[in-house]
Amino acid sequence: MNSAMVLGVMIPFIGTSLGAACVFLLRKSIKPEIQKGLLGFAAGVMVAASVWSLLIPAMDMSEHLGKMAFFPAAIGFAIGIGFLLAIDKLVPHLHMDKKEPEGPHTVLKKSTMMMLAVTIHNIPEGASVGIVLAAAASKDTMITAAAAMVLSIGIAVQNFPEGAIISLPMREEAGKGKAFLYGVLSGVVEPIAAVITIFLSAYVEGILPYMLAFAAGAMIYVVVEELIPEAAEGEQSDIGTIGFAVGFLLMMIMDVALG
Repeated sequence: MNSAMVLGVMIPFIGTSLGAACVFLLRKSIKPEIQKGLLGFAAGVMVAASVWSLLIPAMDMSEHLGKMAFFPAAIGFAIGIGFLLAIDKLVPHLHMDKKEPEGPHTVLKKSTMMMLAVTIHNIPEGASVGIVLAAAASKDTMITAAAAMVLSIGIAVQNFPEGAIISLPMREEAGKGKAFLYGVLSGVVEPIAAVITIFLSAYVEGILPYMLAFAAGAMIYVVVEELIPEAAEGEQSDIGTIGFAVGFLLMMIMDVALG
């Protein structure tokens, strides 16, 4: 891995860590309406990234298939959805503002299960960064290094509020230090997933379109299963909608203008 790849891999993790550091800077938890806006924003970024940075390049790379150019993207997308669905069922976790955990029965602490919930949806984010970086390094794709860096920065932007959202609610139960550590650890899986994906892509370059779409499917699963429902729950759901629009537009503009 070259220095550009290392930087691209680490930027999203830095975003999560900076967000988690808010546990030392903010006296109170994030207000519900602000949290809704941040969740919507994260969802918008992830949807835009899935379309412009993952699915469209996957289909562009399959142009030689003619009218079947959609096939690798469709298959990869479906596998990504199925993969996250399986993890959701097999790993015990607790979403924010929920009383009952999901997945198999466990004796894990509430704070640990909350961290696992965030960790689950950080996996596809890390994989998406890794596969786009790998695609940018390949001579057979139209994905540029700038486009890969835009995706990495976009994920980092939405990781910042995510790190704060996971750490702040844990402060009372675990203390500032542990809450910060949980927030940071929830983001560690991203560079790990990115590095694994980069090394795998070196041996299976022929299935890059499938891998791009896989990451997109996994990210869309997280958006539909978790982020949008939490942003729309209760009163003032329009704040989450506005946040989604802002995140989507920002990621779209960054990808097209800078990529």
